[in-house]
Amino acid sequence: MTTNRQKFGRWGEALAAEFLAGKGYKILERNARTPFGEIDIIACQEGSLPCDQGRPAAVTVFVEVKTRATRTFGFPEESITARKRQHMLSAAQSYMQAHPDLGEDWRIDVIAIEVRPSRTSPTIVHFENALQD
Repeated sequence: MTTNRQKFGRWGEALAAEFLAGKGYKILERNARTPFGEIDIIACQEGSLPCDQGRPAAVTVFVEVKTRATRTFGFPEESITARKRQHMLSAAQSYMQAHPDLGEDWRIDVIAIEVRPSRTSPTIVHFENALQD
């Protein structure tokens, strides 16, 4: 059974995927499972090489999406704890080991989405290279 919180989170992930696609990213996978947890979005940002399978992408981007309706507990990005950061790094490393065809360049981004009743559209903030190994 899917809870309202899960539905809200999935909605935010879909919005983030649309946002990234609009910035020229190619979405490779969503909700990818690893032994270290789920990765919300895996995308590639084209550079000198296209993001086709079988060819290394310019940069593989692992994206953590945080969606909030209030600031009661702070900004969305503030909910990423040290433990969550370690899980995200481990999950990305595990995924890259399992997919050597993606090349060697990768990073972890965070997309923070705020939905405020007083605004007509959500606020989306994209933090590139938010976590480093």
